[in-house]
Amino acid sequence: MPNLDRLATFLAIYRQGSLSAAAAELGLTQPAVTGQLLKLEEELGEQLFVRSRQGAAPTARAAELAARIGTRIDELRGALTAGDDDVQYRETVALGGASDGMATRFLPALAPLTERGLRVTVTLGLADELLSALEAARLDLVVSSVRPRQRGITAIPLIDEEFVLVAAPALARSVDSALLETDPVPALAHLPLISYADDLPIIRRYWRSEFGRRPPNRVAMVVPDLRAILAVVVAGAGVSVLPRYIAAAALEAGSVSIVHTPVVPPLNTIYLAHRSGTARPVVTLIRDRLLERARAWGSL
Repeated sequence: MPNLDRLATFLAIYRQGSLSAAAAELGLTQPAVTGQLLKLEEELGEQLFVRSRQGAAPTARAAELAARIGTRIDELRGALTAGDDDVQYRETVALGGASDGMATRFLPALAPLTERGLRVTVTLGLADELLSALEAARLDLVVSSVRPRQRGITAIPLIDEEFVLVAAPALARSVDSALLETDPVPALAHLPLISYADDLPIIRRYWRSEFGRRPPNRVAMVVPDLRAILAVVVAGAGVSVLPRYIAAAALEAGSVSIVHTPVVPPLNTIYLAHRSGTARPVVTLIRDRLLERARAWGSL
């Protein structure tokens, strides 16, 4: 059983994104932090970080461990150092993300924290815009559908979302199933597209991944909300690629059908992004709460 000091050191490295930043936060030397990490990795029998000049990138095992112990370590620290651990909840955190995922998964997961006094202000938008706001310190955390590339931003894999190509049943039946097997792009070319953005980000990725090229289809509608896209697809206006969790109820009800079934379902990783360096305890609480809930969700 790893001791608490090693787990706390691991958590600091995970949150700060580097051994040197963790050492500064903990008031330790970098060799001491390195030594504790090596001992923990030896005890677990697994590597927890991939170290480079850019910092320490967590492995999948590290992400799983952090999600499992993060809030518990914080609660233990609070019990030892604070007379009123609810004080840290009575702050405001600025959180950014896409409207659909925030509404259906991420914001409801924060309800237990808001009950204790936490205030969350939410900015909805596209990933690039939100990450720029995070970099400029206008946001504290961003749930991002793209991996951040900015310096000074740490990205933690949160969850994988699975994509499905769906249409209203009547439109799905218009696809030539034999041609779909042998030459899918022409088989699907008559279907109008309902897209999230002008550059067809989700649809383009699906076509390139599954068919090796961009879709030649005409675009019938562009709407930056996946729930609205689903409603338009149900109405029969066109076809779209949606995360399975968005389409699940409609699929079960039979109001949409899967048009194409890949051998391996396309996945996209959702990241939880924050500025590198020491984070406010309340920001850490939200981050760890979302990581903990993501473990229960599995893939979206």
